[in-house]
Amino acid sequence: MIDIAALHELADIHNIIIDRIDCPKCGSMSLSLDGRCFIGIDKDITRIEELVHTAHELGHCETGSFYNRYSKFNVISKYEYKADKWAIQRLIPADELINAVNEGYTEAWELAEYFGVTEPFIHRAYDIYKAMSILN
Repeated sequence: MIDIAALHELADIHNIIIDRIDCPKCGSMSLSLDGRCFIGIDKDITRIEELVHTAHELGHCETGSFYNRYSKFNVISKYEYKADKWAIQRLIPADELINAVNEGYTEAWELAEYFGVTEPFIHRAYDIYKAMSILN
């Protein structure tokens, strides 16, 4: 499990700029420009949302999963899946998720509190780990 400070440290190491911006509709965005990655995180999101959004956008940067709206070959869901998977593996490692469930944390809201993430992110983690055949 990784926290927001560690995500910012990783961004610094990889020369990724993270800035607070106004983007209330989506909460965050990332782009690659001339081989460098930039991330914008909405100014008005909660600390937990900031963690999830930052990890997701770093996932885009770390996996090179950017789409071009002008390309007819892009499948947006493929790039979003890669970014989510990267983020989930850092914020909710599979072994820690399994341990939490074995300790009795079985409701999505309990797991969200346990890992310090949003409930929809827990649902996404379950879907991704199930697709990877890590969870039954």
